[in-house]
Amino acid sequence: MAEDFYSLLGVSRGANADELKKAYRKRARELHPDANPGNAEAEAKFKEVSRAYEVLSDPDKKARYDQFGEAGVGGSGGGGDPFGGAGGFGDIFEAFFGGASPFGGGQRGPSGPPRGQDIETVADIAFEEAVFGCQTTVKARTAVRCDDCAGSGAKAGTSPTTCSECNGAGQVRRVRQSMLGQMVTAQACSRCSGTGQSVASPCAPCKGEGRVIKEVSYPIEVPAGIDTGQTLRLTGRGAVGQRGGSAGDLFVHMRVADHDMYQREDDDLVTDIEVSIAQAALGSTIQLPTLDGDEVLDVPSGTQHGREFVLKGRGVPRLSQGGRSRGRGDLRARIVVAVPTKLSDAERELLRKFAESRGEQVSTHEGGLKSKIKSAFS
Repeated sequence: MAEDFYSLLGVSRGANADELKKAYRKRARELHPDANPGNAEAEAKFKEVSRAYEVLSDPDKKARYDQFGEAGVGGSGGGGDPFGGAGGFGDIFEAFFGGASPFGGGQRGPSGPPRGQDIETVADIAFEEAVFGCQTTVKARTAVRCDDCAGSGAKAGTSPTTCSECNGAGQVRRVRQSMLGQMVTAQACSRCSGTGQSVASPCAPCKGEGRVIKEVSYPIEVPAGIDTGQTLRLTGRGAVGQRGGSAGDLFVHMRVADHDMYQREDDDLVTDIEVSIAQAALGSTIQLPTLDGDEVLDVPSGTQHGREFVLKGRGVPRLSQGGRSRGRGDLRARIVVAVPTKLSDAERELLRKFAESRGEQVSTHEGGLKSKIKSAFS
């Protein structure tokens, strides 16, 4: 049985949108293929976690999942009617009674050419591009329509014909008797592979499939505020189906480069600012480079190690469900008081007098290799 979506993310069923987002980011970082090279199990779990967040972050899908489970969101595929899709109650009623499901959705029509597969790729972007959004291009090796036959699969000058086995339905129905009466099953037609068509003279370049494998490039719009582990879905940019079948979707997993100065904590940008003991004690003015330009930071006298200065609204844009930003996080600059490791004799004497004036006890020997050598010969 598939693991519960909430368990995959490690949250309770009452988790709000922010808790879901935070949990997903944590799990995605742990399981990302880059963090687990060659680990097929981690890669599979990463896809499951991404699927769980895709469903639970969408209010409509979440409501269907909470009511019907994974069947309510179309299993591992997309959304859809939990009773009308494959494997739902509609199929059960059709199998036992040979008629339409009382739950709605009607009988299935001809399947036609099968839909193409979904494909995945990774987009690498810079830290600043993730913060402010950008346009980039991704490449993927996938199935595209064959130009020689315009996707029909038939040699130039010929056309596909209706499959004689399924009469163009793409499915073959079989009836058999059981204890419960007639049982009707429907399977993809083996003669035409579910396309409903037969090709007597196949197109040479695509071998009758109506599609060929190529490397293609797709421009994508990256929304501001995206992060590593999040996925963009490009509908209809996956592999095309055989002989005119519709295309699957392209899933673009984002991978954001590290920044030299800033780290990201949810929608906040965090950095450490190093100051000397004198600057912390007496106060100082520091020029702070931010992603929006330089900012002047006034460090007051008596500033303690670890003190945080917050610049409101200078962090990462907050992504909404629709991919639009709704405000920005903050920029947090943490003070790190740097203690000098090497002192001249004059500096050491000044510090000793400073300590004496405050009644503080300090070491009377210099320490270090030089003082140890002196002590050995004294």
